[in-house]
Amino acid sequence: MKLRSLGAAAIAAVSLCACANTGADYAPIVDGLKDITYTQDLAECRVLAKQRSYTNGDVKSDALLSAGIGAVAGGVDEGVEGAIGGLILGGLIGGSGRAWETQDERKEVVVECLKLRGHRVVG
Repeated sequence: MKLRSLGAAAIAAVSLCACANTGADYAPIVDGLKDITYTQDLAECRVLAKQRSYTNGDVKSDALLSAGIGAVAGGVDEGVEGAIGGLILGGLIGGSGRAWETQDERKEVVVECLKLRGHRVVG
């Protein structure tokens, strides 16, 4: 169970690192000039998007709920050691899954912010 927990942690870390140019760092396709105004607006919208933290309440709640479920499932199957492994694995899976959704929320903040500033965002 410890090996599985370590593997899940590694997968979660790699998954989040692979998203370096997405979320708040997203640069959408716009129909129009990418002039100094666009560049400044994009930078300000990215700062705004980063206010939606990857450790927000939704991520913490999902991690906690999944950790509890994992602990119960692991405890039933393998006792105390299984409960600890299930707690860790469940927390990692639940938290990283919700953090992935936070990445999409950050991307949407960038897109909506640019639209509100008058840019024609295509994608």
